[in-house]
Amino acid sequence: MIRMQDRNAKSEPAADLTRSRQLRLDLLHSFEAAARHLSFTRAGAELFLSQSAISRQIQQLEESVGVPLFERRHRALALTEAGRIMQRAVQDSLERLRDAAARVRASTAVGHHVAVTCTPGFASFWLIPRLARFTAAHPEVDVRISATLDLVDLDRSSIDLAVRFVPVAQGSGPVLFEEQVQPMCSPLLLRDPGRPLRAPADLAQHTLLTVEMKDEPMADWEPWLQLMGVREVHMAHTMRFTQYSEAVAAAVAGHGIVIGRLPLLADLVRQKKLVAPFRSPAASRRGYFVTLAAHAAHNPDAHAFAGWLLAEAEQATRRT
Repeated sequence: MIRMQDRNAKSEPAADLTRSRQLRLDLLHSFEAAARHLSFTRAGAELFLSQSAISRQIQQLEESVGVPLFERRHRALALTEAGRIMQRAVQDSLERLRDAAARVRASTAVGHHVAVTCTPGFASFWLIPRLARFTAAHPEVDVRISATLDLVDLDRSSIDLAVRFVPVAQGSGPVLFEEQVQPMCSPLLLRDPGRPLRAPADLAQHTLLTVEMKDEPMADWEPWLQLMGVREVHMAHTMRFTQYSEAVAAAVAGHGIVIGRLPLLADLVRQKKLVAPFRSPAASRRGYFVTLAAHAAHNPDAHAFAGWLLAEAEQATRRT
């Protein structure tokens, strides 16, 4: 009996130590807010806690990990090296928890769904005009489109499928099509007798419509200019846009010449809203690739959408 009591007495400190080193989620949540704001007061305001409550929670967390996470300066906070390591780990972990929760909610939602990410240009000029054919064949599927230039991390999001616009050498997954580029404008502009468009040098008499990319105003024109051997274009006028769709709309309205991306603008060419004055396309060495998220491997709607995209791309290629 005495030995049993002694054994239990010795085991209690180990159990207490294990409990003390467990990282409570509420402490990590408070730490993340404090590390982001570098202020216990602002962290408390965000979490509806007092400054002293946040301070106590940070102290408890520091006791659990065994090192200081903040340098307490006069009216200021700074992360220690250990604090910076913890901040990166906690932010990553909380983000994964939020994504997991989003996936769980999506998996329990009523009905079928597929979430797609692609560039705004692909969505506006190619995907949306064709989307009615998919919804007609799959009326039960809820399609969600995220049109963005940001590269969405499929492993950490609720997105099922991505259409990536990347250099051909970096493409992963089935390719929808590779891109070609050439100048395009309104038919009315092409018929302007005072400003002919017979050779690339004639571009100097027109307004060029460009999309700013990485502070390079002519980056979207560069592949075609290189093919034509044009080192530079001395532009009389330019209009610069942040979105490709805006530049295309300006070209259709007759405001200037845009670098046309094929096959994205193929429908506008067939509708005779845009024409290519020089008929000299250049390969941009970029293409559109279909990538399925790992968590969508068992989502039949995502597979159906990917198959539909490939079929549409094949049909569009035959028409050009």
